[in-house]
Amino acid sequence: MDFLHLTQQRYSCRNYLSQPVEQDKLDYIKECVRMAPSAVNRQPWRFRLVHDADEKKLLRQCYDRAWFTSAPLYIIAFLRHDEQWVRSDGKAHGDIDVAIAVEHLCLAAAEQGLATCWVCNFNVEMCRKAFAGSDDEEPVVLIPIGYAADAPSEKKRKPAEEIWG
Repeated sequence: MDFLHLTQQRYSCRNYLSQPVEQDKLDYIKECVRMAPSAVNRQPWRFRLVHDADEKKLLRQCYDRAWFTSAPLYIIAFLRHDEQWVRSDGKAHGDIDVAIAVEHLCLAAAEQGLATCWVCNFNVEMCRKAFAGSDDEEPVVLIPIGYAADAPSEKKRKPAEEIWG
């Protein structure tokens, strides 16, 4: 599949089958994330798989939406503040770096026939207390992942002339 086709296939899935994600597909996705670029190659991220029933229940409390419960697996993307690169004017690039890695994850999943969704509107403090490995880690994105139970709706995108100057 060429890259344009891949980007057209990736969408924000909100309905998953209960079928588990195969380990070989998960390993492939993990390697794609590992290869993501970051500012000054700091790689200021940590990813955590959530597949245990008790942990899934806890994570679902951080984002209490009915559709979210259908995913068989979740990944939490953390920003490690102490590891992010900060530009000379004070602009921290950690969020950008994590976003690049998460999109690597989502595109790799799509290539493997899996669906994902970026979830940023969640209870960050509850998630941090439950899942962070250290004080400098901030959960930035929750990513449900699995096989889609439905087809994507049409993507609405601005015309090229509106975004290219």
